[in-house]
Amino acid sequence: MPIFRRSAIRLLSAAAIAGPAALSVPASAQEPVTVFAATSLTDAFEAIGALHQAATGQPVRFSFAASSTLARQIEAGAPAQIYASANERWMDHVEEQGLIEPGTRVSPIGNSLVLIAPADSPLDTVEIDAGTDLTALLRPGERIAIADPDHTPVGLYAREAMTTLGLWAAAEERLARTSEVRAALALVAAGEAPLGIVYATDAAISDGVRVVGRFPEDSHAPIAYPFAIIAGQDTPAVRAVYDTLLGPEAQAVFETAGFTVR
Repeated sequence: MPIFRRSAIRLLSAAAIAGPAALSVPASAQEPVTVFAATSLTDAFEAIGALHQAATGQPVRFSFAASSTLARQIEAGAPAQIYASANERWMDHVEEQGLIEPGTRVSPIGNSLVLIAPADSPLDTVEIDAGTDLTALLRPGERIAIADPDHTPVGLYAREAMTTLGLWAAAEERLARTSEVRAALALVAAGEAPLGIVYATDAAISDGVRVVGRFPEDSHAPIAYPFAIIAGQDTPAVRAVYDTLLGPEAQAVFETAGFTVR
């Protein structure tokens, strides 16, 4: 259940804050390490950041947005120290510019793609395959909420899945495009869109929506989240945050949030 999952993530943080690790907090404050991360990582990363600060006294500052937006900001010189993308494509883009520290790129978690409806929707479960007509589920004027399929990772995954299944041509003109995945989630939760396509983990954090269908995993490239340290930023403080993001406590948070840990 969404509320349980959010509470469980918070409890993981609270347990660490209350435990012996909190005794290691140094007296002098440190400058926060800045992490640029995909919007779908918001809840999990904030929980992991709290765990890290409790254990080390080192604060973590997050900037959450669409992976494409963050990649372009990094390219433009934004002061990121760690980048976590929701797909390989945008990490490739940053790496091709020579902007990540060699040897630090890893893809430790994955996700899945789901079709959501408002929690009070009368819609039954939708079997998504090559015979599915998503537009038949819409009334005149209604649209499917989706993060921009031209550049956001979740939108690109959704477009690939619908193209593979032969659904894209009909669906393309019936999309309500948003800047990132949480905006699409919000449209559906508010009842402003009868359907939306989001990550399973995003659907799980909202009690305003329910999952009505799941896209076949083989209809799109594997959903992977690559992490990397930004070039020239591999300091002890940054490395400590990076190691926390890959450590066992973080894995527990990711699993609780519904990510696939690799």
